[in-house]
Order: sequence, then structure tokens, then C-alpha cells
Amino acid sequence: MQEYIAFFQENMIMSVVWVGLVVALIMNIVKTSTAAYKEITASETTALINRENGVVVDIRSKDEYKKGHITEAVHILPSEIKSGSFGSLENRKSDPIIVVCKTGQTAQESANLLAKAGFEKVSVLKNGLTAWSEANLPLVRGKK
Repeated sequence: MQEYIAFFQENMIMSVVWVGLVVALIMNIVKTSTAAYKEITASETTALINRENGVVVDIRSKDEYKKGHITEAVHILPSEIKSGSFGSLENRKSDPIIVVCKTGQTAQESANLLAKAGFEKVSVLKNGLTAWSEANLPLVRGKK
């Protein structure tokens, strides 16, 4: 035990970094396991769309949406989700909802809000449209 204490005292910065990494890893695991949504891949997204009447909710800006979005994606801004205005999604609470952003990071908060609002099957496209594009899946350009 004395060796550990001596090691930590001699390598304080490295010890603090390691403790920080362990805490961050534990927090990430807890956050993922308690999330009201699940992360899915691009292929799982296409399966939900094609087989289970899944709805893609694109939360990027209007300009980003016009540059390219998944076919039949519903465009809703995060601010609209926060205020509780879901538009055409309101009557689709039992259908799978796939929330999409550019990288998959900002979609998490919107997915949690949708789940809290009563949507039963909420998912986030892991790595967002970046993963969709890397999988060479099609995007629709120019339409609202």
C-alpha cells in the first residue's frame, strides 16, 4: 500500500488524469444505460424506415437540411422540440423515431425530450449524417 501512495505522490498529474478518465468513463456508461433513447447505425436506420414505418427527424439548421437530408425526413429544429411543438410527429408517437444531426451529438438532447414527451421508440443515428454519408446512402437535396 505504501508503494501506491508513494507512486501517486511522485506522479500527481498522471494520477489525477487517470482518475478523471475513469470517472468520465463511468459517467458515460451510466448515461448511455439510463438514456431514454438508443443509438443505432445507418443500416439499422434503413431497416426501421423500410420495415417499421420509422420517421427520421432532422434537427439541423434549415440551410444544412436543404444541402442534403435523408429521404422523407421531417425537419424540426431543437428549439421547436424544446417548446413542445412536434408538428406532423404528434400522431406518430408509437412509430420508431430516429433523430438525426450532423455528428450525432446534438441529437441526444432532442431524443431525450421526445422520449419524455411520450414518443415510445426514440433512437439517435450514431455519428449522424456523417455515418449516413460514409455508408454511401442517398441524400435528397434542395427541398424543404
